[in-house]
Amino acid sequence: MAHATNVTHIRRELLVKLAGAIFAGRLAETVDRFPLEMRPRAGRGRPLRCCLHQERAVLRYRAMAMLGFSVQDEQDELEPLASYARKALRRERRDPRLLTVIEDACSACVRSAYFVSNACRGCMAQACSLNCPKGAIRMEDGQAVIDPELCVNCGRCLDVCAFNAILRVPIPCEEACPVEAIRRGESGKQEIDAEACIACGKCVQACPFGAVAEQSELVEVLGALAAGAPRVALFAPALAAQFAAPLEKLVGALRRLGFQAVVEVAAGADLAAADEQAELAHRLGAGAPFMTSSCCPAFTGLVAARLPALQPRVSATPTPLAYAAAWAGEHFPGVPRVFISPCVAKRKEAQGGCVEQVLTFEELGAALVARGIEVDACPETAADLAASPAGRQFAAAGGVAAAVAGPDSPEAEAIAGLGPETLRRLRLYAGGKGPARFLEVMACEGGCLAGPCTLADPRVAKRRLQAS
Repeated sequence: MAHATNVTHIRRELLVKLAGAIFAGRLAETVDRFPLEMRPRAGRGRPLRCCLHQERAVLRYRAMAMLGFSVQDEQDELEPLASYARKALRRERRDPRLLTVIEDACSACVRSAYFVSNACRGCMAQACSLNCPKGAIRMEDGQAVIDPELCVNCGRCLDVCAFNAILRVPIPCEEACPVEAIRRGESGKQEIDAEACIACGKCVQACPFGAVAEQSELVEVLGALAAGAPRVALFAPALAAQFAAPLEKLVGALRRLGFQAVVEVAAGADLAAADEQAELAHRLGAGAPFMTSSCCPAFTGLVAARLPALQPRVSATPTPLAYAAAWAGEHFPGVPRVFISPCVAKRKEAQGGCVEQVLTFEELGAALVARGIEVDACPETAADLAASPAGRQFAAAGGVAAAVAGPDSPEAEAIAGLGPETLRRLRLYAGGKGPARFLEVMACEGGCLAGPCTLADPRVAKRRLQAS
């Protein structure tokens, strides 16, 4: 979570309502009223969208996604949420798709373009028009004007304007996606190519209209906990930094929520680091120029999709989640494992079978609120599998490199964020020109602490992690 927005507040409010209904055993009976309760005819101020009815429609579709359904699969607009809730409650296998676009929320953004603002002074230099390779800029009434039919979006005018008077207006979700898996469809609304998507979740964070939503497993996980069915919680290293409370109290909160056992995935990070150290030494000894980390599934997905030359350099060591899940499977045989995740990408990894279900940090937070559980008020209890401080540092950018190559190693590099500059850097390594011997790559800037499904400000979370 980079920063708080109205989209974030609305999503969390709806999650809390759904969680409360699931725990109360009244999901089907109450879910259709949630959009009306959240957007009544009076008392909530002016609508954030065009009208009250659109806001309610978007809330309905968001609830549909939270129930685990793709909005694109809707066959009957009059089918009530209660019907979807009943389907979710008896569902045995979830939809493999991870993200869905709420068309009613999508603003059908215009294609990325350059505009001249009123900061233009009509200067004598006219560097914008002189440097435009297509002659798309002319002067009218003392100001520059860009002809959209001629403009090819090269950005040269923006670079040379002395007054910063030229602005670029992007399509946020498309700009954020590193593999071009989201784009305008024939209707003008955005569509996600499920085959191309690496589940980095950047489109979820980037869309200012909240049009991209996760297809959740909230019903399955919370329904099992409400029924008293045994579940093992495996929580990501970043979770401890989401709350201003000791880690032992967080473990106590998870047990109070209904989990039979609690496992730190950071303990799997300890095992992964030791094996990755040995693998790095072996590869370098065999003449390999470098090795990259493998714990971020969005990064490994990016390599498979766009950087095949880098594939042989990706570590073969399993992820921390894989190690922790194997331990949980051995010590709690037959008990479904629930990974508590900061991101969408781990849902994709979970589809490989290492765990049975995934709950995001936001969804866990909603469950705690719905149950009235204050983490700081819970008893301090130990995890069934605890980690070292080094393993917990996997949550922050540079933590993997420090554990594998050593703290402040000159032979290691940590890259966080899959933006254009990162991709250029990775292509350098793919071409055999990178300087490091060990390369850590995380999809999110700042590491898992800044995942798209986190709760705390990444800067606050980093301070908490460093102090732990």
